[in-house]
Amino acid sequence: MQDFDSMLNVAAIPQDEKKAAFVSESRENRARCYEMSEQMTEEVAANAETFRQYLDTQSRFDRYTANNVLLVMAQRPDAQRLGDYGYWRDQGAFVRRSERRNPILILEPGKEYERDDGSIGQYYNAKKVYDITQTNMRVQEEPEQKIEDRTLIRALVNNPPVAIESTAPEDMPVYDKGALFVPKDGKIYVRTGMNAQDIFQSLTPELLLAQIAKGDQGFNRDEYAFHAYCASYILCRKCGVETGRYDFTLAPEQFAGLEPQEVRSELSVIRNAASEVSARMAKVLDFGRNHQTQEQAR
Repeated sequence: MQDFDSMLNVAAIPQDEKKAAFVSESRENRARCYEMSEQMTEEVAANAETFRQYLDTQSRFDRYTANNVLLVMAQRPDAQRLGDYGYWRDQGAFVRRSERRNPILILEPGKEYERDDGSIGQYYNAKKVYDITQTNMRVQEEPEQKIEDRTLIRALVNNPPVAIESTAPEDMPVYDKGALFVPKDGKIYVRTGMNAQDIFQSLTPELLLAQIAKGDQGFNRDEYAFHAYCASYILCRKCGVETGRYDFTLAPEQFAGLEPQEVRSELSVIRNAASEVSARMAKVLDFGRNHQTQEQAR
């Protein structure tokens, strides 16, 4: 007969110690996030290829803030699909034991607080997420779902911020452009005769400029042309549109002289602009996917 009595002499860990350990770990993880964010921001701002990689990552995780995308790049740049313990449990999977000590840290908003000057600030908490490759879920090469050209363009022009007018090449305000937003007219002119890929590449930056302008007829497009160009690239990557024409060689010049916080602010403008267009497109694309699924089920 086995004697289990000796196993029962286990000292309890005081709750205060548990709380102190949790608080200490949270503080360390938050500090680590700030450090990683600063370092990755500097790398993205200084190197054109790293900047392109940032845009690629933002296109995969379009719901993540610019800062959290920087954190993902710093820890697992090849991440494909992220979630916390609860997310993976809901997917019928679990994080492998060997990976539990290798979380990807991101920041999420915590409690608000009042600064000494009376303004309101916000605390941020470090959150642990894991890539699908860190779980027992099989990573499958999912066949890329090709969006039909008509559906793609229909989604792009859904509920635009200004009117869109198809225009013969000889009547375009600028002859060699595929699309052009003219603030004083409150319109985007689109050259006729282009294929879907060319329309998407030409029209997305102009839509982005139009939504940033918010009806300002004196809007200076040069101030936001780079943001719109980058957001257009994100949308192309997300929708499977060819991106070979995009060139970010001069991207570091856009960030020259900016502090890391200012760089992240610029990245947020790009991310938010792309997200706004993507949200409008999703209403059409999701309807199309649901309709296709219903047709296949019949």
